[in-house]
Amino acid sequence: MGTVNAADPVELAARTARFVRETVIPVEREIIVEHRPVTDELRLELVGAARAAGVFGPLSPVEYGGLGLDFRGQAHVLAAAGESLVGPLALHCWAPDDGNIHLLAEAATPEQRERYLAPLARGEVRSAIAMTEPAPGTGSDPSMLRTTATRVAGGWSISGAKHLTTGADGAAFTIVVARTEAGGGTLFGPTMFLVDADNPGMRVVRRMPTLDFTSAPGGHCEVVFDDCRVPDSAVLGQVGLGLEHAQARLAPSRLTFAMNWLGLANRAHGLSAAYITGRQSFGVPIAEHGLAQGLVADNEIDLAAARALVHATAATLDEQGATSSAARHGAAITKTFVSEAVWRVLDRSVQLFGGLGVCEDHLVARFLVEARAFRIYEGPSEVLRVSVARRVFRRVTSTRP
Repeated sequence: MGTVNAADPVELAARTARFVRETVIPVEREIIVEHRPVTDELRLELVGAARAAGVFGPLSPVEYGGLGLDFRGQAHVLAAAGESLVGPLALHCWAPDDGNIHLLAEAATPEQRERYLAPLARGEVRSAIAMTEPAPGTGSDPSMLRTTATRVAGGWSISGAKHLTTGADGAAFTIVVARTEAGGGTLFGPTMFLVDADNPGMRVVRRMPTLDFTSAPGGHCEVVFDDCRVPDSAVLGQVGLGLEHAQARLAPSRLTFAMNWLGLANRAHGLSAAYITGRQSFGVPIAEHGLAQGLVADNEIDLAAARALVHATAATLDEQGATSSAARHGAAITKTFVSEAVWRVLDRSVQLFGGLGVCEDHLVARFLVEARAFRIYEGPSEVLRVSVARRVFRRVTSTRP
């Protein structure tokens, strides 16, 4: 990921928080309350402002104009960016570009780095990754992958259907995961391919109407590949090792999600606590009612626990690597807990606002709706719990006399 930037992450987080407060949050209100569309033009406007403020690119390598922060540094800065729904978009640390930057930095050839990673890391373009498929294709179970890539003269022919492909509409390129076949029934296993937006064999069918829509230019799309021809140079990493390469982006991406959403939950917590100190009921401020204090206290506890997990897992990724067993285990635990803690905090915040909590004038209603997908994307909580439990069982088995 490049040399770690020497900037103090705490000071950088403070600058990020100021940038989000002064520049991003006014735009966020326009998006939520006035229904300003989240377009690529708006994204580039916000990216330019972040670059001018010196806070652009916490995940991008230094050689491409980014900050090149390690995971511990990211834990401070991304939480500050996440205080607004569109803060991570402005800083260029949002899905799927966050994981794709890490994946390309790890697996791309020098030529691929120049063609794909460089403009992506600089925030000049967006990317997508096409993994999830309509039933009976793959969702959480990679063994159900049905999209195929078959050997042809000079390269590969990709055919299949994907959905929930975030950012596909308008992405400069898409990383496609396909089951690779050598011909004659010989299988290589899943492989990743880089497909340019102008490839005639790839078609974005539509943007799917999802709950979350304020922070994802390009939406969540249905994409079809019909004899999509790509050269051998389009293979990302090694043929047949697509799932192994996916592991390089999985733990960092889960942690990025946790950092960003933790920031938004923290902001909602502050907004709701401030609101009930100035709103009275039954002759006293709502903040003096014990049940309201209980909600505020539970929010504070959830946030503290989530923050501790994020920082601990960030240290593990820095010290042991993103593909280590400890990193995968820690990221699964952190993503599960933080996604559910964020939901609890946002739900309590809506409750503390009372009737106005469901009105988007106060923003927390939109925060809650947008955050619902967090418990599913990058691994549903149920699937992550299974993987966590299996690691526990393996550990117990290995220590038996």
